[in-house]
Amino acid sequence: MIPAIEIKNLYKSFRSGFFLKKQLVLHNLSLQVQQGEAFGFLGPNGAGKTTTIRIINGLSYPDQGEVFIFGKENTNVGVKARVGFLPEEPYFYHHLTGWEFLDFYSQLFGYSRRYRHKRIAFLLELIGLQEYADMQLRKYSRGMLQRIGLAQALINDPQLVILDEPMSSLDPIGRRMVRDIIIDLGKRGKTVFFSSHILSDVEMVCDRVAIIIGGRIISVGKIGELVKEKVDFHEIVLDGISTDKLVPEFEVISHETNRTLIKVEGEEGIQRALTFIKVHKGKVISVNPQKKSLEDIFIDEIRKGGERE
Repeated sequence: MIPAIEIKNLYKSFRSGFFLKKQLVLHNLSLQVQQGEAFGFLGPNGAGKTTTIRIINGLSYPDQGEVFIFGKENTNVGVKARVGFLPEEPYFYHHLTGWEFLDFYSQLFGYSRRYRHKRIAFLLELIGLQEYADMQLRKYSRGMLQRIGLAQALINDPQLVILDEPMSSLDPIGRRMVRDIIIDLGKRGKTVFFSSHILSDVEMVCDRVAIIIGGRIISVGKIGELVKEKVDFHEIVLDGISTDKLVPEFEVISHETNRTLIKVEGEEGIQRALTFIKVHKGKVISVNPQKKSLEDIFIDEIRKGGERE
C-alpha cells in the first residue's frame, strides 16, 4: 500500500542573526506514515516538528529532499483536497461566527449549500460547540478556538489529517474529545499525523510514534514495542516479613499493615527476593514489572541527543 506520507532525505536551513548565519534545522530526515494509522510526532521545542509539518503541507520548501502524499508530490494541487490541516497557531477571522467560519472554508471546496449545512452541523456537534454556532469567534475561549480549528481541518472529510499540537489550550474534557475524534478517524480508515507535547495522550491514541531531536529522527516504532523493551525494575508485594529484616537487603517502597512493597532490579534480583521470602516464611502477593512510559523514553532520548551534540 502506498504510504499516506513519505519523506525522503529532507534538509532544511534558515538564516538568522545579524550576519544571517545559516542554521540547519532538519538533517537528512526520512519517514513513512502508513495509511490508516495514527502517528505521533514527538520532540522538544525547536526540534523541527513544525518545520517538518509546514514542509509536508507545502507551506515551506526544503533545501533538499522530497515529500509525497498518497504517492504524489506534496505540491500537487489535487492531493491537497484529501488533506486536512490544523496549524499550531491558526489564524481566525474573529468577526465571523463559528458557523460562518466553517461555511467560509467549506465554500473553498465548492460544496453545495445543502451539503455545507449538513456537514457544518455534524462537525459542530462533534466538537461540542453547536450551542455556540452563532457566537462570534472573538468571544470564544482559547480552547473553543482550538476545537473550531479542528472542525475546520475536518470540513472536507479528509483522508489525511495533519494536526500540529491539537491538544494545546484544551482542558481535560476537550483533550478527551480530541482523543476520541482521532480514534474514530482511525476506525474509519483515516490517517492522522500529529505532534504533541502531551505524551499521555499520544500513548493512548497512536499506533506508532517518531521522536525528533535536533532535526534528526532518533527513534521510530510502535508504542507497544518501544515501551515493551524498556522494563526498568520489578515491584514485589509480600506479606509476613517485618521491614526490619527487609530494609538491609532490599529497597522498601512502602509498608502498610502486614504488606510491604519492595523494588528489585533484574532477574537475579527477583530470584534473590523470592528466595529470601521463602526462607523467612513470607508470602508473595504479586510481582509486577515496571516498564518505562513513553514519557520516560522520550526524556531518555532527549538526554542522549544532548550528549551526541
